[in-house]
Amino acid sequence: MDLIIQAALIGLVQGLTEFIPVSSSAHLELAPWIAGWDGGGLIGSLAFDVFLHLGTLVALLAYFARDWIRYLGALVGSVRERRIGADPDRRLAWLLVAATVPAGVIGFLGEDLIDSVFHGDSDAVRLAIAAFLVIGAVVLWIADRLGSRDRGLGDLGLRSALVIGFSQALALLPGISRSGATITAGLAVGLDREAAARFSFLLATPITLGAGLYGSRRLLTEAHTGTEWAAIGAGFVVAAISGMLAIGFLLSWLRTRSVTVFSVYRIVFAVLIVVLVLVR
Repeated sequence: MDLIIQAALIGLVQGLTEFIPVSSSAHLELAPWIAGWDGGGLIGSLAFDVFLHLGTLVALLAYFARDWIRYLGALVGSVRERRIGADPDRRLAWLLVAATVPAGVIGFLGEDLIDSVFHGDSDAVRLAIAAFLVIGAVVLWIADRLGSRDRGLGDLGLRSALVIGFSQALALLPGISRSGATITAGLAVGLDREAAARFSFLLATPITLGAGLYGSRRLLTEAHTGTEWAAIGAGFVVAAISGMLAIGFLLSWLRTRSVTVFSVYRIVFAVLIVVLVLVR
């Protein structure tokens, strides 16, 4: 039963931090260590962490179901007619396709290298994560302060979409945050806060699908006990539900408020990591 509770808690951490720009990878990497849970099993394994992304994928598909039905229909229509024209849905659909390519290619080529360097039970990895948290916090705050924030999704061009797409690849570094990087890039190219977050979430869908399916193949084909399967299911369900709540919260928050609170949280979390490294 303890394993199921731990898996549910990790699923909650994944669901909440995947979309709020505070770095889910940092939280998933460090949560078992902070909680003092025994390592080496399902909890804390990279395979389980990656599988939880399928839970947050469900959250994305559920929350943006109407948008994706529209965009996929527009994409198919543009291919069939061989034209984009003035249709804003067709235009945004192709911008999402273009922006997905950089992170997909970089992730495929560099994921194993990043995993070998920045994932592991060592203080050096933890301090690196703390550093990335601070860097992400500062850059997010600067982009929010200096960005014009006068463009909506309809004003997004190919160059800006590609900038956001390339920024998504930075999420390979634990502590940077996929949503943090893409929201930062969106703000930097002039999108308003809500538009930056919405494009970030839409852009997360194909990359999360690819990474989740590819990274989960080992977990789902291995032999597990009944308790372990129950824990895997619990983590998945909690990640999906909490992910839905996190998406709604962030979009609502950014309509009237800044990202400063998330930058402050990242720095406080980084300080906590350093303190724990020093005292343990």
